[in-house]
Amino acid sequence: MTSNPDRATGWWVFAGIILGVAGILNVIYGIAAIDNATFFTENAKYIVSDLSTWGWVTLIIGVIQLFAAASLFTGGGFGRWIGIFAAAASAIAALLSIPGNPFWSLAIFALALIVLYELAKPSRA
Repeated sequence: MTSNPDRATGWWVFAGIILGVAGILNVIYGIAAIDNATFFTENAKYIVSDLSTWGWVTLIIGVIQLFAAASLFTGGGFGRWIGIFAAAASAIAALLSIPGNPFWSLAIFALALIVLYELAKPSRA
């Protein structure tokens, strides 16, 4: 895939910024979940596994989102496809981790939807 510097403007940059913010938040959320931080709901029951497992999943998704955001700023097509994948994975992980911290999970879900919308719509070029 080739680099297209004309793409790194306007809404493309906005999607990169939001993807970067979501990546940073997911890294923070993941580290806190792995460490069993006190701001998570006590005795929450998860559909799959436990809080520590979701922390690792979220941490990995956050790192992927940060790489995709960096690629978007350079205009690379790699960032678009990896960003779509990472945002979709983040949205699913956020919904499955609602028992730990409902408001935070819904905020991450909303950011993921914004990124998905922007990266999935066809370009006008």
